[in-house]
Amino acid sequence: MNTVDTSKQPPAETFQLLVDAVTDYAIYMLDPHGSIVTWNSGAERFKGYSANEIIGEHFSRFFSHEDREAGVPARALSTAARERRFEAEGWRIRKDGSRFWAHAVLDAIYGEDGSLKGFAKITRDITERKERERALRDSERRFQLLVGSVEDYAIYMLDLEGRVTTWNAGARRFKGYEADEIIGRHFSTFFLPDDQRGGLPARILKTAAEQKRFEMEGWRLRKDGATFLAHVIVDAVHDEDGSLIGFAKITRDITETRRLEQATYDIALQLKMLVEGVRDYAIYMLDRHGRIASWNSGAQTIKGYEEGEVLGQHFSLFYTEEDRERGAPDIALETSLRAGKFEAEAQRVRKDGSLFWAHVLIDPIYNDAGEHVGFAKITRDISEKKQAEQELRHTQEALLQSQKLQALGELAGGIAHDFNNLMTVMRGSADFLLKQPDLPLEKRNRYLSVMLETAERATSLTSQLLAFARRQPLEPEVIDLSVRLDAMGEMLQRTLGCLYDLQLDLTPALWPVEIDPTGLEAALLNAVLNARDAMPKGGRITISTTNATREQRDGVILSIRDTGEGIAPETLKRVFEPFFTTKPTGKGTGLGLSQIHGYAVQSGGSARIESEVGYGTLVELWLPRTEKQRENEHALARDAVLPKGLRVLLVEDSEHVRYFARQLLEDLGCKVVEASDGEEALRLIEEHEVDLVFSDIVMPGMSGLELATQIKESRNDLPILLASGYSSEQFIPINERAFPILRKPYKLENLAAGINQLVNVSLFTRPDTEPS
Repeated sequence: MNTVDTSKQPPAETFQLLVDAVTDYAIYMLDPHGSIVTWNSGAERFKGYSANEIIGEHFSRFFSHEDREAGVPARALSTAARERRFEAEGWRIRKDGSRFWAHAVLDAIYGEDGSLKGFAKITRDITERKERERALRDSERRFQLLVGSVEDYAIYMLDLEGRVTTWNAGARRFKGYEADEIIGRHFSTFFLPDDQRGGLPARILKTAAEQKRFEMEGWRLRKDGATFLAHVIVDAVHDEDGSLIGFAKITRDITETRRLEQATYDIALQLKMLVEGVRDYAIYMLDRHGRIASWNSGAQTIKGYEEGEVLGQHFSLFYTEEDRERGAPDIALETSLRAGKFEAEAQRVRKDGSLFWAHVLIDPIYNDAGEHVGFAKITRDISEKKQAEQELRHTQEALLQSQKLQALGELAGGIAHDFNNLMTVMRGSADFLLKQPDLPLEKRNRYLSVMLETAERATSLTSQLLAFARRQPLEPEVIDLSVRLDAMGEMLQRTLGCLYDLQLDLTPALWPVEIDPTGLEAALLNAVLNARDAMPKGGRITISTTNATREQRDGVILSIRDTGEGIAPETLKRVFEPFFTTKPTGKGTGLGLSQIHGYAVQSGGSARIESEVGYGTLVELWLPRTEKQRENEHALARDAVLPKGLRVLLVEDSEHVRYFARQLLEDLGCKVVEASDGEEALRLIEEHEVDLVFSDIVMPGMSGLELATQIKESRNDLPILLASGYSSEQFIPINERAFPILRKPYKLENLAAGINQLVNVSLFTRPDTEPS
């Protein structure tokens, strides 16, 4: 396939191809009074007018009657003329009367003398995004019709002296002579007087006779004296013997063609002015290989490069190093060719190295022969839009936190009752053991087992409180959902109160799922509280689990059904939307059900809701099955073995916790050096050889994280394990943490497992140590 080097095309043709190829934007030019001067295929596509219909019309016809009455078109022109730019979104009218929502930018164009030459207008239809590809194909077909033309020829014969011997209908049509008027007359009749006096007809015949062919363009005369521009070919005609017997003459009237070519050239210059005058969009052209072939003022403003700095450079210049490494520029061009366009939002790099968020469109460009010649590229700086979206997300997160605190208030009563019960067991067991020093070993162990089980329950309650009092990324664990929900049943019942009957219908031997347990508890509590609010006079709430396969994927269904008032169909469609609530002002944030939906999606599943007015509501979460195995407590205990003689620096500000941790470490065979704060720990590292640092995070003065960071600067090879009962740093996602963190309270097995993940046993096979 032949290729076209766009870098050698005239600038006017380059800009014409560029603008006509853009189908996602209406790009056209207005004169200083607002009348339409140029019209691109994108404008024709979604406004409905052809160029013949709209050029010369005032652009106000696209505005609604209300906007015209309010003087919006005039204000747009005056604002753009005064401020050099006007941007707005609003309803616009197509030719067929239908409305579409448009984003419009109007830039004033000034000449070198400072006078207003007109306006560059870019409009984008942002209501019909999915129709753009079809419209592109329609636009290409219309362009083929636009550039097509009908060819007419005058075909006749001359004798050796140049006299006309035959005459066809085409010659009669545009030269004006009937056959009997012209046959026998010399063909110089069609020449201008100056050409006749200069001997041009004779030179044409002489050249054709000598070279067998003559071709030229020149002005000719019609019968009525009017002139026309002709393309002329004269071929020598020979008989079988090779003797010259005359000439075949073909003449084509190219007056209109040349006029159209001149008009096209003028329009191309106007389009070039239009594109160069647009400052809010980088509009430029790439060749087939992605090298920059043109550059407008918007590109210079947004990206910071002068035209001479980028022409011929590959457009990957504007991509981040990471995007270049993964081949993003090539993927964009390949997608544009394959799908007809490429559209994306991503970060790009300015000349000064700063990053900005860009909305990018790349359209392939084809010539009249259907050959791919390059790409049209439009980039807009959307950094402000992205910043606004980020601020909105922060607002949403803050509101979600407020809802968690609201839910915490609901939860506090039930958990306080449970916690006091647990403390009663702990205190009573401890008092009894102290008062009965001679208690038989079996009974003593039974009391100690009760205390241990009670401590585990207290830890679980604390986790539930933290799940609602803080922000926390998902930290999935492999769990049996039925077992987890069974443990939560009593707490949920206490939260609901005596008016509500909570029933658990939990399937045994449920497939395992890998989810964040605290996130599950937050989602479940939200669903239960919503169910309670739908039953102000009391009712029944049923929580059930079952195995289920959806779309050839195994999973588990968690459902919460109530016997409440139900939700109307028109409201049901919106209940998963953030901030949508039917509760009175101050009674709800509208984030409860959206949090449930978000949790399900984050966990790889889905959520749905069914409801019927008067019969209650069903909220259902589907969570995918996992092939991972649950953590085995017995295996964990077997792995709780460390190399004897492991030298550990223990850093803990609480004396009681430090004593307890030291006992655990020594039971594991470690040699322990203690420090009560970060400053003392740094000093002891200089005085003692240690193999690992085990430090609390939350300490007065220097925190554990600050201590770990300072140690890494001088001892990068020294393993560091941190511990915390609660710290905002603890809830950084695991793969983003600088140091591993062990949650308090921890058991001997957990502590050993945490250390084993950091320590390579082979490092401690020293002569003075024995294998454990």
